[in-house]
Amino acid sequence: MTEPVSREEIRAEWRALVESGESLPGTGLDELSARMQATGNWPEDLRSAPVIIDTDIGGDADDALAVVAAARSLPRLALVLTGDETGPAVGYGERARFARFLLDLTGRTDVAVASGVSLGDTRYFCADGLVPDEIPAQPADVVAAVRALCAAVPGPVQWVGMGPLSNLALVLDAAPELASRLHVTQMGGALNYRDPSRAEHNFRLDVPSVHRVFDAVHKGLLPTPYFVTSEVTFTSAIEITADHPVFGALAAPGAPGWGALLAAHMRHWFERFHPGTIQHDALTLSAVLQLPFVEFDKMPVALDGIGRTTRSETGVPVWLSLSARYPGFLRWLSQRLDPAWKPADEQA
Repeated sequence: MTEPVSREEIRAEWRALVESGESLPGTGLDELSARMQATGNWPEDLRSAPVIIDTDIGGDADDALAVVAAARSLPRLALVLTGDETGPAVGYGERARFARFLLDLTGRTDVAVASGVSLGDTRYFCADGLVPDEIPAQPADVVAAVRALCAAVPGPVQWVGMGPLSNLALVLDAAPELASRLHVTQMGGALNYRDPSRAEHNFRLDVPSVHRVFDAVHKGLLPTPYFVTSEVTFTSAIEITADHPVFGALAAPGAPGWGALLAAHMRHWFERFHPGTIQHDALTLSAVLQLPFVEFDKMPVALDGIGRTTRSETGVPVWLSLSARYPGFLRWLSQRLDPAWKPADEQA
């Protein structure tokens, strides 16, 4: 029986044909190579690419839960950037200090943190009082942090957007030579937002940055991004409340430091904003990990002046989420947040 050919073997054959044609100009193989490249490069293998998380952690607790899930199960997590950073009333950089403390508690001192763009005095911040004074302010140069990561490793880098697109737009403006290496999966946007008068939350926080990102895609500078949209993420099927087993495990006596910190942060969120936290960002993370939970389709999308997105044949082609398998996703996330769970590299 013939052994099945792996995706990696097919990718290697594709590249070999292309390179052979390029080395023999004027031949039929050269023409074949040109046609193969004209139809689009073979998709890059992202399974070993370093990961950047761009997050407004410290507001809705779903960001912190997603960061911990990544920290505990994703060795290639390399950099956490913070967006919609705290402004004058709280002091700049408190989201980044919270991220640093949380990562340290999970044992991920190897993951760099940089505090990013502030949009003023953010409304959503409920990690105050949770970070010890000895946790220092984090570096505040997002572009330098991304440049350093890209200089340290060859090939593609995965960018996981969990907040506004401010930091991504900043990098595209200041370091356009890095754009082609950034493979973006962003929580945000909606074709049928629950409030038609305004854009989805992450988009409306910084509309000019959304336009700059879409412009980079339109110009072919940035690989086609994936958007995990609000109509797919906004559901009680993936909401965690104080009665949920995940919260119970994190808040239980004897929980590790990172679990106790998450539980305290969630209590702040429940008391000040909403009695539950919907796991928008962890669902986005699962798509980056190529787990079988979120379904996408590629379609042209137009962006209006206030950040609302609509399907339009004159728009920019992007990947948009269509649906998700919520029970399987929540089982996966619950496992990663269970203090008793051990990452694969620590299991027998």
